[in-house]
Amino acid sequence: MENSTPSAEAARPAEEVRLERALAALRDRGPLVQCLTNTVVQQITADVLLAIRAAPAMVDHPQEAPVFAAVADGILVNTGTVSPAQVEAMPAAARAARDAGRPWVLDPVAIGSLPVRTPLAHELLELGPTAIRGNASEIAALAGTGRGGRGVDSTDSVDAVLEAARDLAERSGAVVAVSGERDAIVSRHRTTLLTSGDPLMTRVIGTGCSLGASCAAVLGATRDTDLTAHDAVLAAHALLGAAGTRAARTAEGVGSFAVAWLDALDALTPADVLGIVQLDERGISPVAGA
Repeated sequence: MENSTPSAEAARPAEEVRLERALAALRDRGPLVQCLTNTVVQQITADVLLAIRAAPAMVDHPQEAPVFAAVADGILVNTGTVSPAQVEAMPAAARAARDAGRPWVLDPVAIGSLPVRTPLAHELLELGPTAIRGNASEIAALAGTGRGGRGVDSTDSVDAVLEAARDLAERSGAVVAVSGERDAIVSRHRTTLLTSGDPLMTRVIGTGCSLGASCAAVLGATRDTDLTAHDAVLAAHALLGAAGTRAARTAEGVGSFAVAWLDALDALTPADVLGIVQLDERGISPVAGA
């Protein structure tokens, strides 16, 4: 008699299968990621991208950035320490990425009341980011419902800005990722809550900024597949959060945690990640691209 038991993959939740496929694509394809990012986190961002098998390129000269954005697999635009050159380069790169069909991520670091980065972030929003990643206060400020946090630190909770994130996703068409104790990945027809990571991640420089770069990496690795941008952004958050959980098990403090985190990013398999993170799906649309 033919065995009627469904395959293990068919029996698994669809979001887990897609997450595993996205992480496998990242390892297999080694995407080239252009980072227009802040000076504080360039080193850790490059280290993280290398650990997850991506190739970092810190190309942010105004004349070079749009040329490179047209050929990179994914692009990060991070407003953490905006210089006059970056104010020119960032919109040019975002526009080139959009026109070339390349996925790009907006990370609106510390926007709200600061007079240069805040209007810059809103200008970038109009250029069609594939994904937006920030803490709760940054997302609220970009959505127009808040004034920002305390510098790069959030003063809002993820749950408090979920409606703002949904509105921002609806208006922009981007996947909106809100980072916190529990991350929320929000797109027009789908919301996923993700629990992973460790409080030590908030005491190490660049964990959030390198998460934006990792989103660009997974988006680039999956752009020619049937996986959605939501799948890619969720996979990046799951990977970096799971690595934080793994690293905290052996770390003796923030210094050893930073090294252990990179080691975990290098070593974790997709199955390892799924064994660590907790996913809470709040709705999946049958519409392609959700």
